Amino acid sequence: MTMEEIKACKKDYLVPTDIASILGCCAYNINVQVKYDKLSGINSFPFPTIMIGTRVKIPRIAFIRAMEGISYEEATA
Repeated sequence: MTMEEIKACKKDYLVPTDIASILGCCAYNINVQVKYDKLSGINSFPFPTIMIGTRVKIPRIAFIRAMEGISYEEATA
């Protein structure tokens, strides 16, 4: 998806295939990194990630804000 498509969509959560082209990587790499992050207790992305079983979800609004340069902490303050 493009940023315009993500902004226009009505989904609350995105999946790695939705954001991979924007981040310049493949969806598999996002899945692997999120899994590693959850095991390590860190988040290496500038937006929150959710892992349910083996499924990764990304809050759409938080992703948009992060790509626009608004940090997660600023957005929740």
